[in-house]
Amino acid sequence: MTQRITVLGATGSIGQQTLDVVARHPDRYEIFALTASTRWERLAEQCLATGARYAALTDEAAAEKLRNHLRSAGSETEVLAGDTALARLAEHEQADTVVAAIVGAAGVHPTLAAVKAGKRVLLANKEALVVTGALFMDAVRDSGATLLPLDSEHNAIFQCLPPEGVNAGVERLLLTASGGPFREFSAEQLKQVTPAQAVKHPNWDMGPKISVDSATLMNKGLEFIEACWLFDVPPAKIDVVVHPQSVVHSMVAYQDGSVLAQMGTPDMRTPIACGLSWPERVESGAQRLDFSRLAGLNFELPDTTRFPCLALARAAMETGGTATAVLNAANEEAVAAFLAGSLDFMGIPAVVEQTLAKQQAPVCADVEAVMNIDRQARELACRLIKERGC
Repeated sequence: MTQRITVLGATGSIGQQTLDVVARHPDRYEIFALTASTRWERLAEQCLATGARYAALTDEAAAEKLRNHLRSAGSETEVLAGDTALARLAEHEQADTVVAAIVGAAGVHPTLAAVKAGKRVLLANKEALVVTGALFMDAVRDSGATLLPLDSEHNAIFQCLPPEGVNAGVERLLLTASGGPFREFSAEQLKQVTPAQAVKHPNWDMGPKISVDSATLMNKGLEFIEACWLFDVPPAKIDVVVHPQSVVHSMVAYQDGSVLAQMGTPDMRTPIACGLSWPERVESGAQRLDFSRLAGLNFELPDTTRFPCLALARAAMETGGTATAVLNAANEEAVAAFLAGSLDFMGIPAVVEQTLAKQQAPVCADVEAVMNIDRQARELACRLIKERGC
């Protein structure tokens, strides 16, 4: 049967690459719904190309422009608007699979809606787990949803684990990190980093926010937290290794000394295709890895003195409660300020650390309480950013 797919965050990097993979297999997949925030022109192109049954934008004015454009083009795509529209499409009974590709905490509610509806959820929105943690995983278990990781590192671990999971002789999980574009920068050079430099990742094609997170190593910190929840392991059982070539996407070490690694070119279409087709395999469009052209594979420990975000993320996970939600909220505000030119690069970890120190992070019984902590942390982070200046 054809798999009907809803893509949350269709106009972003992961969303666009998902549509590329889907287009290669029209006999297996069809696009049911596409969502975005404000980029109605790009969403219009996608709707016309895929024939999506529904589209949704959180911005009402953008949704009206999309609606008028599609109507004039003769499209039958129905356009919805507002924050609740994304959740409605995520839980729609006619959708089989939901690709959660919204960047940031904005993806929490629609992703949870898909989980609670028992969908097959392909998770690229790591913040949903970082922010809600146990509440998210409880919803997966209660609903019977199928949760498959799309982040290249988590998808790599997923492929290297035995069917029985981490309890079948697994000793450690090893997350690889490229180290970002400033891996060899001195502390003094890091103070001078510009947004234009930070969004140019050396290996991966990603959006601006994730590219900055990669440059600070916060992306790896968020992935560290996500891995703890996804694979049900304590922080002490996960290591991060810097691997500049981004060929080994992550590894699983076993008690007998074996280490299984998933390898490939740095192309997100590979984990996307894996998630869409699992437990089968389909063509992704990614370039094949040519071992004869590899100059070498290097590994080193991350430097948490120059890049403190990774250590902050590990500490937040060990603290528990809603500390990881506070971490994520402060980071999102700090990165947005950096991209806007109102915060220096090293101000990002500084603001996150100060917010964690000042903001209470209690255990919360429901998602709304967690999102209230998220809001408080953002307000505090914004005050700290204003106090720092640039």
